[in-house]
Amino acid sequence: MGHTIYYKTSISKWEEFTELMERVAHALGYSTIRGSFFIEIHPHREGVESLRIEKEGEGFVKTNRIEPEHSIYLLILYSISSFGVVSLSED
Repeated sequence: MGHTIYYKTSISKWEEFTELMERVAHALGYSTIRGSFFIEIHPHREGVESLRIEKEGEGFVKTNRIEPEHSIYLLILYSISSFGVVSLSED
């Protein structure tokens, strides 16, 4: 156990991105907290940290490869490329 996803974001279409993330998160039964320059996605799953994405910044999230959250987080992070730039790595 102990799998982590590291990411760096630069999101130019912030409003569009956060609106989509709230829609997707709520459809999955997750809750969200939205600020001016960040959005947090809370899956309410033991062993999986909440995903915090900043408009411009770096972050990491421990998923422990718990599915389906691990794959959902990857999809969410890769979707940033439609709204800006993202780079990510895992360990």
